[in-house]
Amino acid sequence: MNNIDLMNYWINSANNDYETINVLFTGKKYTWSLFVGHLVIEKLLKALYSKMNKNAPYAPKSHDLSFIALKIPLELTQEQKILLNTITRFNLDGRYDDYKNNFYNLCTEEYTKESIDKINIIRNWLIELLNESEDKKVEK
Repeated sequence: MNNIDLMNYWINSANNDYETINVLFTGKKYTWSLFVGHLVIEKLLKALYSKMNKNAPYAPKSHDLSFIALKIPLELTQEQKILLNTITRFNLDGRYDDYKNNFYNLCTEEYTKESIDKINIIRNWLIELLNESEDKKVEK
């Protein structure tokens, strides 16, 4: 796959997952909605990595969003670093049994809604970066 095909693959996958967040949230599956929110951001970062690295478009095999962002490389504000680290925790806390119980208790409707809003901030920023000088526009 060339870098644009790979970028489009990640974008399409992220868009499918993004639709899933709202289904899970509406169904009160709060931990899973945040877990999938992490996947959306991870996939958009990998899409951006593919776009920016024409000769080596395959992103690092990592779920750590800050690590992927550094490999692109992206200049991150302190707020963006904090958000990426917070969203990365949704992957860890939703995946491993020893974290799940604490994460489940944390994920109230209010906390989840606020977290999804933060995911959307990062998602919209990444979409803007992906849309820079590209013919194909990513839908928000």
